[in-house]
Amino acid sequence: MRPGIHPVSRPVVFRDRAAGVAFLTRSTAGSPHTVAWEDGNTYPVIDVEISSASHPFHTGSARVVDTAGRVERFARRYGSASQARR
Repeated sequence: MRPGIHPVSRPVVFRDRAAGVAFLTRSTAGSPHTVAWEDGNTYPVIDVEISSASHPFHTGSARVVDTAGRVERFARRYGSASQARR
């Protein structure tokens, strides 16, 4: 890597306020706010609206789409394949 062109990566805490979960990871993002972490060190903290702890896809609370009703409605409207061959 060429020196002087890459941003500085440092430990940062991402805090999901909705789920009450915090993650310590590395990031180039910074923040003027800090938080004391479990290891006793102080890290910049970035509050996020949604993370893997609160996202519907990852938590299993995603909406299930009823495709059976759509197929039946299509068959009623356009007929089934067996009727089309006659």
